[in-house]
Amino acid sequence: MLHRPYRFAAALVFSLAVLITGCRSARSDAQPPSAPAEAVENTIRSGGMERTFDLYRPSGLNGPAPLVIMLHGGGGNSENGARMSGFNALADREGFVVAYPDGSGRRRLLTWNAGHCCAYAMQEGIDDVQFLSDLIDDLVKRGIASQRRIYVTGMSNGAMMSFRAGRELSHKVAAIAPVVGAMFGDEPAAASPVAALIITGGKDANVPWKGGYGDLPRWRKSPADAPYAPAAAAFDYWARVNDCAARSVTRSSAIHQQEDGERCRAPVTWVHLHDSGHAWPGGERGSKRGDKPVTVYDASEAIWAFFEDQRLAR
Repeated sequence: MLHRPYRFAAALVFSLAVLITGCRSARSDAQPPSAPAEAVENTIRSGGMERTFDLYRPSGLNGPAPLVIMLHGGGGNSENGARMSGFNALADREGFVVAYPDGSGRRRLLTWNAGHCCAYAMQEGIDDVQFLSDLIDDLVKRGIASQRRIYVTGMSNGAMMSFRAGRELSHKVAAIAPVVGAMFGDEPAAASPVAALIITGGKDANVPWKGGYGDLPRWRKSPADAPYAPAAAAFDYWARVNDCAARSVTRSSAIHQQEDGERCRAPVTWVHLHDSGHAWPGGERGSKRGDKPVTVYDASEAIWAFFEDQRLAR
């Protein structure tokens, strides 16, 4: 078996194949589930509120397993996050559990309180960090999630929340993978290292990789919104938290550029896709009006390849 960083590097090259259908085919040694699994809605109390999340646990999976928490984008919901990312099929193949939490808001336009964004969750001061912490505790206590293998990823506003989860829950989260999200530049350092894979798009107008406000929908705008920090600043933040000795461009092509931290306590990688917009690469559109995802890179495959060898330090 290949080990980090070689296994992730191999998966990254594989995910850059033009035909994504090949990436999603089952491994020859994988066993089919005994029966099709379905996502089940769960409810927990957190911060005095009733919060919901969909849980996908592959059939035949027994005992604590790695947990991927997938955070939908602003205006989305749990079902939207599952459809967009395609993590359920990957979970069947690789043997992990996926939780799709719902943000908060009026009707189904749900958001996450990422600090300086977004909309209802930020304006109402919803404690989404506590919600994610309670969700993790619930799944660990129930013997569903492995305590040292908790991972958080998300799209857009969900990516911003995954940055915050890594920062404020570094004692519970082993790795994060924000997709087309951003930090804001005023965040305090995380208490301990957290592996981070950052994915950005060169044609993303909503959350520009160079920073700024972006072209946000009117319903998401608020006087309290802050401009996004450049993606390079987010990379540098996690390189500092993880005590990286240096950073370097490790791969560059017409499709993407990848930067990695060197000699880090936990790995830090930034993958920039030149022609990708505000979408989940290799997945489905987040909405009918959303950007069309590129098909030359499979974010879910790359994220799991990055996550699977990460463990929370004791």
